[in-house]
Amino acid sequence: MGVMSMRKTIKSLASFIFLVFAFLVCASDSIAQQEHVNPIDAHKYIGMEKTVCGTVASAAYAVRTKGRPTFLNLDRPYPKQIFTVLIWGSDRNKFQNPPETSFRGKRICVTGIIEDFRGKPEIIVRSPDQIILKPQ
Repeated sequence: MGVMSMRKTIKSLASFIFLVFAFLVCASDSIAQQEHVNPIDAHKYIGMEKTVCGTVASAAYAVRTKGRPTFLNLDRPYPKQIFTVLIWGSDRNKFQNPPETSFRGKRICVTGIIEDFRGKPEIIVRSPDQIILKPQ
């Protein structure tokens, strides 16, 4: 095999590798975006780990309720909520600021197992790293 032929082969191989790499980068971006679920569609994924993104339409700390839950309702406020983020009182101290004030009105993404509670989907958050604040 001559030097010119070898250079051509290497150049073709490099182009092929670049194209494959570019395809994989685009495909991974597409797959990552598909993992995000809108609150209105969350009920379709009960029992699955997903990331649900939406705006906190209402938030409350039920300090007098058993378990002292904090509720963050995405896209629609209580009592017409369509998706709830639940933080039990035992996990509140893991948050730097009170979740009901620091996330109210903000766009967030929450990752966890989507559960059904009385016909409404929810994710129970046990750690602050399950919630990501998104730009408005």
